[in-house]
Amino acid sequence: MTFGKQYLLILLLCGLAHAQQDTIALKEVLIADTQLRDFSATQSVIQLSDSVISRSAPSLTSLLLYNSTIYFKENGPGMVSSPSFRGTTAQQTAVVWNGININSQLNGQTDFNTLNARDFQDISVRAGGGSIAYGSSAIGGSIHLDDKLVFAKQFTNTLRTDYGSYNTLGANYKLAAGTEKFSANASVSHNSSDNNFRFPGYDIYNDNGQYKNTSLNAAFGYKLSDKNILRFYSYLFDGERHFSRTLAAPSRSKYQDLNTRNLIEWTGRYGNFTSRLKAAFLNEKYKYFENFATNNYSSGRVRSYIARYDATYDFNANIKLNAIADFTQNKGEGSDLNSHKRNTGSGALLLKHQVTTTFGYEAGIRKELGSAYSSPLLFSAGAKIAVSSFYTVKANASRNFRAPTFNDLYWQGSGNPNLKPESSYQAELGNVFTQKNATLSLTGYYIKLTDMLRWIPGTDGIWRPENVDEAKTYGGEALLNWNKKTAIGTFTFSGTYAYTISQRAGSTAQMMYVPKHKATASVAYSHKNISAYYRHLFTGLVYTTTDMSAELDAYNVSGIGAQYSFNLFSGLSLGGQVNNLYGEAYQNVAVRPMPGRNYNVYLTLKF
Repeated sequence: MTFGKQYLLILLLCGLAHAQQDTIALKEVLIADTQLRDFSATQSVIQLSDSVISRSAPSLTSLLLYNSTIYFKENGPGMVSSPSFRGTTAQQTAVVWNGININSQLNGQTDFNTLNARDFQDISVRAGGGSIAYGSSAIGGSIHLDDKLVFAKQFTNTLRTDYGSYNTLGANYKLAAGTEKFSANASVSHNSSDNNFRFPGYDIYNDNGQYKNTSLNAAFGYKLSDKNILRFYSYLFDGERHFSRTLAAPSRSKYQDLNTRNLIEWTGRYGNFTSRLKAAFLNEKYKYFENFATNNYSSGRVRSYIARYDATYDFNANIKLNAIADFTQNKGEGSDLNSHKRNTGSGALLLKHQVTTTFGYEAGIRKELGSAYSSPLLFSAGAKIAVSSFYTVKANASRNFRAPTFNDLYWQGSGNPNLKPESSYQAELGNVFTQKNATLSLTGYYIKLTDMLRWIPGTDGIWRPENVDEAKTYGGEALLNWNKKTAIGTFTFSGTYAYTISQRAGSTAQMMYVPKHKATASVAYSHKNISAYYRHLFTGLVYTTTDMSAELDAYNVSGIGAQYSFNLFSGLSLGGQVNNLYGEAYQNVAVRPMPGRNYNVYLTLKF
């Protein structure tokens, strides 16, 4: 039986076990990422709502592009997508799945087009350093993908189907079931597209750009007793995409990737003491075909085994102490990668103290020891002061790091086993204003990065990684949210703005693919069975060379959408969207035009 069929069987069994729809008023909700919930009060955290997720394209790139300050360098729809959070690199943004860092051990980053946003119940964006809790890569910020387990009588099903331009197809099925002792939620998604749009302004089509992927996500919880709970989380992504052509040259390449993640957790709650024991297995592998018509390919694979013990003690309602110890073993191999195994252990301590109703602080330290590298001693400290009922100040400072990857250390003929982790010091100051139905957040930050890893050519012409640079990044962010209920409907507005300066030490040149300005705005309206929205994205000029001799122009992209809900079954909705409403001709990456105006319709059924 294949892995996918096992998932489908699990979904069917859950449905048979709960063939009724009951709800109760009191629900116990559990999440695995308790550090995000308990130790993020002094930093900016955006939690994206279900309505925002539903009106975005399936990929995590599309969701965050329009609803956060993160900039994405995307090679086209469904292609490689790399984030820049606060001017840092893609390898310096951590993606955290149910409390576990899932950045690739091969290249150090997460491709945001290999994660389906509709598979997760909670998606949050945490700005600033987070290496104390989440380890390597959490320098610019972290993205959190979480599954909630609800212990209450429930049984719900949701099916959504999409069809759009370029024969783009999508389907997502979700199940949530539970009792007072058992909880389960699961999601199955499939997306595909011919992706053969015409490059705006050119008589060229996006040849060889087709893609397809399937993702399976599941979470299960069982109460062994009043004090002990067993939970299991699993995720699979199986994708194939042809890397599309550019304006300059055609392409025949193809890329296949398979990622699986499994996590089991035993939680014991004994008065003021909570014990969490976790074990995880992550597997990532890929095949790259220079010519998809042949069977010649390069490949790579890393298997990661993680054991983690997390103990929390609540001295009282205002003081919380959290100790974390974990051990990770990575085994990597590939056609271009020397087979290697590395072991890494770490310990961390976090403290949260709400001194008064208006003042609280957080602090933490972490140390990693490994067979391949040794991280610096990391720290974080922050405070939150409610100056008045409408004004709150947040301050945070930390030291963070990024570990060298398998490609950096063990690439055949080029890897450098003597690399040091990248290290950063950073500080930020946030101001939050709340008045009735509106919230405005203004944050300034500064990041200093040392031992920056770069691949540079040697005297023999071979490119090798070295710790060669220092860099600084500073800027400001603004987040605005407003909602108003009236007799004629509910109006909501959200907006973000990021001003970013990112430079190597001793240089005034802006780093490649880091815009100084990025802004988003979204206005939505709903009344009874009707809802509609308009959204807008502005991305400033970016440089495509290190000496600022070549650039991509700034661009504005807008979209609209509307939905009508019928009073059928438990809910039936029909919606439509127009993307790139004004047909803006723009490039996100040099010589890779993005699509012009395109369309999408969808049907959502709840039962």
